[in-house]
Amino acid sequence: MFLIISMPAYNEAENIRRVLEGLPKDYSGFNRVEFLVVDDGSSDATSTEALLGGAIVVRHRTNQGVGNAFQTAVREVLQRSADVLVTIDADGQFDAGEIPALVDQLAQGADFVTGNRFASGQKPKNMSWVKYFGNHAMTRLITSVSEVELTDVSCGFRAYNRKALLHLNLFGKFTYTQESILDLAHKGLVLREVPISVRYFANRKSRVAGNIPQYAYKTSLIIFRTVRDYSPMRFFGAVGLVVFSWGICLDVVPLGNWLATGSFTPFKYLGYVGTVMNFFGIMVIALGLVTDMLDRIRLNQERILYFEKCIYFDRLREENKARHL
Repeated sequence: MFLIISMPAYNEAENIRRVLEGLPKDYSGFNRVEFLVVDDGSSDATSTEALLGGAIVVRHRTNQGVGNAFQTAVREVLQRSADVLVTIDADGQFDAGEIPALVDQLAQGADFVTGNRFASGQKPKNMSWVKYFGNHAMTRLITSVSEVELTDVSCGFRAYNRKALLHLNLFGKFTYTQESILDLAHKGLVLREVPISVRYFANRKSRVAGNIPQYAYKTSLIIFRTVRDYSPMRFFGAVGLVVFSWGICLDVVPLGNWLATGSFTPFKYLGYVGTVMNFFGIMVIALGLVTDMLDRIRLNQERILYFEKCIYFDRLREENKARHL
């Protein structure tokens, strides 16, 4: 079995070598372990320090976002024919000694395992209250959409088996944590979480969530697009039903006045607005029906893509095995 531990890095020259040297080199059940660093366009010596720390380095020419860095890691892991990918941050906030806890869940039937920073029910030390409550709000949203019970959907300390990596088809450049859960959940894979410890540094600002409004906006946009693509009838149907219901509420006012006085005046305009909203609501629901049919085509294309990736990377795996003989 072949394990790759990957970390995205952006201007982490100060920490990354120490973090890499602190990673355990041997893991039960794996006869081959490699470290992979995706340098996301750093302007410092991150790549050099990562190489000195014993990692394979893939470098982006420009800063493309942690979402793209993760997708680069997935491609690299599949091309190297690894069986398991573990992702961990480059700043040392996670305990690498807990990697076996994640990997053990894969051996017990999970396809994807994420760390749970909130298993104790308390806010981790030095995590801001805004970020703490934001994480819980995001978790409630993602679990309601994915119908998978998780407590932490934004943690970057995760493990994926080969099946999960082949199934992943992501588009978000800014982040990947929530989108990957939605993607794998809708494809019927087994998702689990394990309690982990985490350290937040009081003088360190998050690269991804440092700007809370920007993070909330970009993350919400990714989730919006994912829900739209994976549950079109649920999405458009809900919007259409709400608009249609508002239209009915407006229609009731002039209708009630007509029943009472025999005239629509002075509420005639509400009837016009309500009728327009009724029509718009019906059109949105109809759009949901059409996109739901198109979604079946997308699902078939995703299945075809999965099998094509299996064929391609299995052939590449055999070539890699022959090369190492």
